[in-house]
Amino acid sequence: MAKFRKKGGKATPAISTASLPDIVFMLLFFFMVSTTMKEVDLKVKIQVPEATELAKLEKKSLVTYIYVGLPTKKYQGMYGTEPRVQLNDAFATVSDIQSYIAQERDAMKESDRPKMTTSIKADFDCPMGIITEIKQALRKAQALKINYSARKKAEY
Repeated sequence: MAKFRKKGGKATPAISTASLPDIVFMLLFFFMVSTTMKEVDLKVKIQVPEATELAKLEKKSLVTYIYVGLPTKKYQGMYGTEPRVQLNDAFATVSDIQSYIAQERDAMKESDRPKMTTSIKADFDCPMGIITEIKQALRKAQALKINYSARKKAEY
């Protein structure tokens, strides 16, 4: 019996790159779908106060934000330099908070409504009178879980 040998060594075949564009577009589509964009355009300046005892919120989808602070330079001509309340992307008054909370509560699932938390993001120099008025409006709207946003105090 004779043995047949191929001339030359075994070369590894080239990797096919024909499916590479498909893989790239699948990854691009996945990240486009799973990424969330910035939800609110801040129109007020907020320097969050410092705190020593902090707790992280569990589910951010159950949190409704109320922003309080001085209008940015862009809006100071229209709204002045006094602290203002911002709900979503618009300036509002304290009397608008009850309807805002009702609207946010209606947008949630029935099972998540009792777990809804209202987070007040207020500027460090914001007068306490505005915060008190907001808390009174939240009581009238039956939004009793309130969170105050703060950053961790730097330890020296």
